[in-house]
Amino acid sequence: MTVGTNSGAHTGKAVPGLAGVPLLGSLFDLKSDSLGTYLRAQHQHGDLVRITAGPPGMRAELYCVFSPAGAQQVLASDAARFRKDNHFYQEVRESFGNGLLTSQDEDYLRQRRLVQPLFTRRRVDGYAEVIAAETASVITAWGEAPGGIVDVSDEMTHLALRAVARILFGTDVEATADVVTECFPVITDYVLRRGYSPANVPREWPTPGNRRAAAAMDELYGVCDRIIAERRRAGAEAEAGAGAGAGAGTPGEDLLTLLAAARSSDDGEFDAAELRDQVLIFLLAGHETTATSLCFALHLLARHPEEQSRAREEISRVLAGRTPGAADLDRLPYLTQVLKEAMRLYPAAPVIGRKAVAATRIGEHTVPAGADVILAPWVTHRHPAYWPDPDRFDPERFTPEAEAGRPRYAWFPFGGGPRACIGQHFSMLESVIALAMILRAYEFEAVDTEIPVGAGITLQTNGPARCRIRRLDG
Repeated sequence: MTVGTNSGAHTGKAVPGLAGVPLLGSLFDLKSDSLGTYLRAQHQHGDLVRITAGPPGMRAELYCVFSPAGAQQVLASDAARFRKDNHFYQEVRESFGNGLLTSQDEDYLRQRRLVQPLFTRRRVDGYAEVIAAETASVITAWGEAPGGIVDVSDEMTHLALRAVARILFGTDVEATADVVTECFPVITDYVLRRGYSPANVPREWPTPGNRRAAAAMDELYGVCDRIIAERRRAGAEAEAGAGAGAGAGTPGEDLLTLLAAARSSDDGEFDAAELRDQVLIFLLAGHETTATSLCFALHLLARHPEEQSRAREEISRVLAGRTPGAADLDRLPYLTQVLKEAMRLYPAAPVIGRKAVAATRIGEHTVPAGADVILAPWVTHRHPAYWPDPDRFDPERFTPEAEAGRPRYAWFPFGGGPRACIGQHFSMLESVIALAMILRAYEFEAVDTEIPVGAGITLQTNGPARCRIRRLDG
């Protein structure tokens, strides 16, 4: 697919449609297996396919863009024409706040300017010790795993949540991690049910689902608000002490403290509600995405012993027994290739939605104004034109030479364009450090050779991902 003119005057060829059932279209296919449905659409009809779902009067039309060039147009070159105005993002916004993931226009630009200095490579590299410490705790706990079997999906979710919560909240990690573990699944399920339903009752109605979700949000918001208030109080006391020369000390350097202190003459600072929105989005995006990458990297290596041995040899040779740090990212190229290949096969964001605000020509077709647009890394990462034998696990796809030979958006697990994930370096840092430490400590053999997955807010495992582990000497 080539990027064409943006003019809506020339409509081009009709967008091919995926066949569905009378009246309901592809509704049941999307509900039962949306990722498989998108793959089938691309295989049958090409790189831009229209999928209809739902009964007349509540029918959704999805324009699915599967090529790297089309993804680049939607996310980067024509990003202003494709907004986060769809129904699903609205449900995420109402549950998890108007943070960087969901905000738009001047709200987004202001937030990004305030947050960007906190995500420079140098500052993020400073979190390496926290990541290593949390990984070491997991490695120790696995020594008592019943039967020598661990579920890497559950374990990597636990690790990633602990790491991001400690980086966000510092010494308050225990309270927040427990609340997130309890409340996030309730809120996420609620968002998914409402986000994929053509019609919903108002959130204010006292239905059982609304009440459960409201209780979970109240508990989660309450913990965040309490810690934010404490940080702001500590910051004010530190400033007052410094002004009086009383040496009252300074607040900690956790990310929440830095967010509370972020300000500029043009953009001001975050108020308490805005701080909570940022925290909730960082908790959501910062642990689920990295957990997915680590889970599937371990699962794939457990199924491919030769690649596992090669990665372990590199780790042993480079680290020579020491704890990995930020500088080791560039020294572990094969391990990085393993992670990239895991993110190709199992992207944490398998589907990305937008709404077209103007008629836009993509290749030979025109996406109409107001259309719901779907990008699917799950499909583009398996596009046979760019990925030979696409379902095969092969880290050699990500040598520098191989990467240089592919279009930029043949692989986009972190999105792209002006709204590319601000935390992508943090995710890679955490993933490389954790994987290096875990592989040095344990050998993995897959118990569950296939893991059913589905598209939620992030990629969801719909079954166990158990591995048999064996402790290695040294």
